Amino acid sequence: MRIGIGYDLHRFCPGRKLILGGVEIPHTHGLAGHSDADVLCHAIADALLGAANLGDIGGHFPDSDPAFRDACSLLLLESVAKRVGDAGYKIGNVDTVIIAEFPKLLPFRDGIIASLSGALGIDPARISVKAKTNEGLDATGRQEAIAVFASVLLEEDEKGR
Repeated sequence: MRIGIGYDLHRFCPGRKLILGGVEIPHTHGLAGHSDADVLCHAIADALLGAANLGDIGGHFPDSDPAFRDACSLLLLESVAKRVGDAGYKIGNVDTVIIAEFPKLLPFRDGIIASLSGALGIDPARISVKAKTNEGLDATGRQEAIAVFASVLLEEDEKGR
């Protein structure tokens, strides 16, 4: 078994849609980034890549490459899951914490889990999405950004390594 940890943070900006886990969340602002800035998908991708010792999301999908401008991060995550599988691993589980004062994410959690499940090719019961606030502290608490921590467990698949 291998464990990976991922982290990402994106600041809010006007004029963009807020996308988390491939789901559009109604909000006054979206997140700034080269792709669609789906901070949840980015953190999970880094956790997967780290656990499989395959580098990081910036190495696979650099923000200097125009091909990834406004890219759907859910599709990037799907690509990462395939690379992890090709490296001889299957995903045991994914655990995430989204840190945001607003919007409230509980009404969207099931949709986010379903979306991630499709991209990762695993049962939704293996995915945990939790939302926490920072009680008004730091950039997330001041509603300037959203941050995500993700951890994953990878297991060797039947092919072994």
